[in-house]
Amino acid sequence: MMQLGAKCCCKDKISSSTKCAELDPALCLELQKIIEMIAASGKGLLACDESPASLDQRFQELGIENTEITRRTYREMLLSADKSQLSRYISGVILHHETIYQKTSKDVEFVELLRQRNIVAGVKVDRGLVPLLGTEGEKTTQGLDDLQENCIRYKKEGCHFAKWRCVFSISERCPSQLAMNTNANVLARFASICQSARMVPIVEPEILSNGEYGIDRALRVHEKMLSILFRTLNEHHVYLEGMILKPAMVLSGIQNPAKCTPQIVAEYTLRALRRTVPAAVPAIFFLSGGQSDKESVLNLNAINMHDDKKPWRLSFCYGRALQNAAMKMWKNNPENVNKAQAVFLERAKLCSEASLGELQFRDNDMYTQNTNDIV
Repeated sequence: MMQLGAKCCCKDKISSSTKCAELDPALCLELQKIIEMIAASGKGLLACDESPASLDQRFQELGIENTEITRRTYREMLLSADKSQLSRYISGVILHHETIYQKTSKDVEFVELLRQRNIVAGVKVDRGLVPLLGTEGEKTTQGLDDLQENCIRYKKEGCHFAKWRCVFSISERCPSQLAMNTNANVLARFASICQSARMVPIVEPEILSNGEYGIDRALRVHEKMLSILFRTLNEHHVYLEGMILKPAMVLSGIQNPAKCTPQIVAEYTLRALRRTVPAAVPAIFFLSGGQSDKESVLNLNAINMHDDKKPWRLSFCYGRALQNAAMKMWKNNPENVNKAQAVFLERAKLCSEASLGELQFRDNDMYTQNTNDIV
């Protein structure tokens, strides 16, 4: 792992009240170097930051007891997969707070295990969703009060990027202007605080895909939400070259009977991004929410195959889409570790190929290079 160090300070331009504060050049350079590592060609991020509560239902379905030990054992199974293959496809891993302070069965801290594999450690820093009063069941995200202190501590522990998630739902009257403005400000405050602690912020404004709405409605919501978000990021003086965006792809609602091809998803997703995301943002890592494991790969592949201009590095930051099959194979059985790791690495390989628009895998025609035939 390269040495990452910078002075944590800002230089204020006082010549005009309209000019923003400038980050220290050394800090900017450090953020850029971190992004160069995690946005490397053909690589993406593994989101392994599920809370104990989030893992509970998934473990229960497989008959796995949800304890601190089983969670540690599960994550060790994933992160100890073949070093040469894992580091070829995965550039960084988002960890849960619990995992940062755990050790492997060989008494190695997980952050150190990743460092030894030339994989950058990151951490989820938000504290989950809470009701946003004055709305029709919409949510905002808590955790800003002690965020700077936490980011400084995580940086000392060896984490070089952090993720914060806000969610938006689509209905007849949602997302509301209040929800979009509130969450844009929350994400911008997170990003600003994160950068001040020498960590790259991964800004995740997830538009949930629950509902019957069509892809045109989804496009309008994505464009409005992202426009508000980047206006707010600029108002908060966030260094755009030192952040990563983690959005959802533009999809129709899960309950909508009309299913879009990967080419349509790619066209609409890139349209929304081109209209709203500045070219200064170096990378966009898509989340896989609302998609099947198959769709998350095919849609990412189609996006990268599309001939529209793409000024950003477009890759993946997947959780379940990378882990589902491996978890089902593992089932907390030591005899299944090698098979589960092989399944996990195969999924990572597929996502890597899709991030380059070079999907090569065939399995009973589940995946194919000619995605025009897939509906």
